[in-house]
Amino acid sequence: MKIKLKKKKLATAKYSLYIEYYKGKVIDKNGKQIHNREFEYLKEYLYIEPKNSSEKRENEETLLRAEQILSIRRAEYAQGKYGIKDRSKDKLLFITYYDKLKEERYESKGNYDNWDAAQNHLEDYIGKRKITFEDVDEDFVLGFKKFLNHKSRTKSNTPLSQNSKYTYYNKFKAALRQAFDDGYTRRNFATTVKGYAQGETSREYLTHEELQGLAKAKCKHQILKNAFLFSCLTGLRWSDINKLNWAEVRDHEEGSQLIFKQKKTAGQEYQYISDQARNLLGKRRKENDRVFQGLKYGAHFNAEILRWCMRAGITKHITFHSARHTHAVLLLENGADIYTVSKVLGHKEIRTTQVYAKIVDKKKKEAAYLIPEIEMDYEF
Repeated sequence: MKIKLKKKKLATAKYSLYIEYYKGKVIDKNGKQIHNREFEYLKEYLYIEPKNSSEKRENEETLLRAEQILSIRRAEYAQGKYGIKDRSKDKLLFITYYDKLKEERYESKGNYDNWDAAQNHLEDYIGKRKITFEDVDEDFVLGFKKFLNHKSRTKSNTPLSQNSKYTYYNKFKAALRQAFDDGYTRRNFATTVKGYAQGETSREYLTHEELQGLAKAKCKHQILKNAFLFSCLTGLRWSDINKLNWAEVRDHEEGSQLIFKQKKTAGQEYQYISDQARNLLGKRRKENDRVFQGLKYGAHFNAEILRWCMRAGITKHITFHSARHTHAVLLLENGADIYTVSKVLGHKEIRTTQVYAKIVDKKKKEAAYLIPEIEMDYEF
């Protein structure tokens, strides 16, 4: 079998790269001799006529990725045909192999994003080094763990949380396991270094009394105040609130409803909202207009949330995402069942929602000890 990298001209002024698997000639059912070919489209594209240095560089990087995928396919074929380890596998860049595994998860939005985020830290760790499978050993694996512990930073330049390290390192180990299964390494290095324990997630939220105080307190940015309170009443994430447009807000005689696609999971959601939540949106504008025009993500708005809380006498470390936690806890406290809350929040698994039920149970336990002890004699 011949395995070749080819390109197809598109109407978009680009070439689409694909791999052709040529298996020779066969006789079809009509007795005609035909070529037996199969194709694998790589979803990699080249500019036909790059206009600047940036497009030329992008072409070079794209072609390199495609050629390395071609090397993987040829190696896989050789290994299957001859039952030997193809030494060309040792020359493949680890990050190229990781990127291929990531792209295979493209349709799983949440999982893909975690693989992508882990790759960003992995690339920072590797830096300018050309790490091939020849270089992958226990020191390389342990080094990445040390990097996550001491050098990796979030977009806000803060150390990674325990759960972030747990997630990113698990993706790295999954790639190592797959590499061993595919014959790129002689050892399963995923088992050589102990991973991270998953941390107990701390979810700050507001009580109904605190939320009432926050609603009355002054916030420097009214759009931020309205968006935060809207999240408390609906449970929507900042990413979904930020992109919400008027076409996704449906007003009916019996009430209002949001029909939108979650940015994090890409799941289509149909969510009814209360009249109070609808009032926070204000007057309807053009269908394609953002509902919360002027809402921005950044250190300034995050700091204003804390200052706003302080004006309301709230000393908890509240972030915009705390509004989503607040919504979940208030629903459970007011009688909603865990399944309904899970659906409202758009969780795919109910165990994700169960952490909020634990918060409510803890509060019930604490409430049992709020009444001061009464002096009495116990007689039976």
